[in-house]
Amino acid sequence: MYATKAEAEAAGKKHFNCTGAHQMGNQWMPCATHGQLNENAQHNH
Repeated sequence: MYATKAEAEAAGKKHFNCTGAHQMGNQWMPCATHGQLNENAQHNH
């Protein structure tokens, strides 16, 4: 979880091979959707 959309987008590119970010409450997570984040995280392990 990141404080800004920009931080989440940068982490997505660097760690999860995805673009975009999505908001969860008042924080941001990498990837355009939560499903994309989960899918990419599984492929990177």
